[in-house]
Amino acid sequence: MILRRLFPILAALAVVTMASSVAAQAPQRPVIMIGIDGFRADYLERGLTPTIAQLAQEGVHAEGGMKPSWPSVTFPNFYTLATGMHPDHHGLVYNTMRDPELPGRTFTLRNRAEVMDRVWYDAGEPIWVTAENAGLRTATMFWPGSEAPIRGVRPTYWLPFEQSVPTMARVNMLLGWMTLPPEERPQLATLYFDVLDTAGHNFGPDAPETNAVLVDVDNAVKALLDGLAARNIEADIVIVSDHGMAAVSGEHVTFLDDHVDPTAISVVAYGPVVSLNPVAGREAEVEAALLGEKPHLQCWRKGEIPERLSYGTNPRIPAIICLSETGWTTGTRERTDPARIRGGAHGFDNAAPEMQALFVAHGPAFGRGVALTDMDSVDVQPLLARLLGLTAPAGDGQADDTAAAMAAPTP
Repeated sequence: MILRRLFPILAALAVVTMASSVAAQAPQRPVIMIGIDGFRADYLERGLTPTIAQLAQEGVHAEGGMKPSWPSVTFPNFYTLATGMHPDHHGLVYNTMRDPELPGRTFTLRNRAEVMDRVWYDAGEPIWVTAENAGLRTATMFWPGSEAPIRGVRPTYWLPFEQSVPTMARVNMLLGWMTLPPEERPQLATLYFDVLDTAGHNFGPDAPETNAVLVDVDNAVKALLDGLAARNIEADIVIVSDHGMAAVSGEHVTFLDDHVDPTAISVVAYGPVVSLNPVAGREAEVEAALLGEKPHLQCWRKGEIPERLSYGTNPRIPAIICLSETGWTTGTRERTDPARIRGGAHGFDNAAPEMQALFVAHGPAFGRGVALTDMDSVDVQPLLARLLGLTAPAGDGQADDTAAAMAAPTP
């Protein structure tokens, strides 16, 4: 009953902004990118996702997983997948952030007004904006970032995010868009599932509840493929995740109070990554207390973060960044209750095996049985641009890095 009441609302909210013209060289097939939040790369080895595993075996997959950008958290990485830029460059530097040019404002995932404001996104150009500007039609089903009119452009079809919409309902909405007449059908579509990340946080990466959601997500992918086949729609499919998941517990907590007077710091975000600014006049005190390696914690000045993390130049990044050891979290004794820390978390070093993300590609454009090594999330957007026949803005990824994924040209 709830779902029947919800669908008319969704239909009314499916904002449509038709492109003025179709690109001169439109792709032969639609490109569909499926984002599965929190799908750790080695989940694929559990035998619970036969559909995705078969696509990986028959098509292309990232051997050992795809390296996410750092910090390995949701909004920064989903925007990296769409823009081909590291968070340091596209501006979504964390799930919680502030901007010196936007005093009094804080971007958080729960603040709908901020999430839907283009000011946070305009430093990057997501693939749907590139496609729309080229005259292609696009559809985004809840992809992080797609709710804002980035650089003044929206997808042809989009929906404001509503977490309560079931996974299968999201599939059906996308299939509805793909069933439109050819002259209205999207040529690029994205689909986003958040249920696996939620299960990973609540129960941990190895819990039976998380495994059950893995099965559900795989069934949703199968339903999409079956729906496309029933409609005689051949598509190139790219399946990605933003990061993995690591087990955490209240026994693995670092307290900043043990190292620095908490009144000397203004913390923007806690967790596996802590971002903070010293209180004015106490900079030397805070730096002396925090910088360097501590048990289960490493802190840097923003300009001295290791180069391999590609992070530290954006003005939205606070003065000091601390990274917890994988499986640990960081807080203060006043606000952090160890008894409430359980399940899973991410944000850790993007070289950690637990943080590696999923990459699978399948369709006529792709080779068969291809394993890509050293796959990086910044390489996804150039790959999508190649599939769509677009010239995308230069970013941190390279189309050549995924050239081995493509099918050999037909003689």
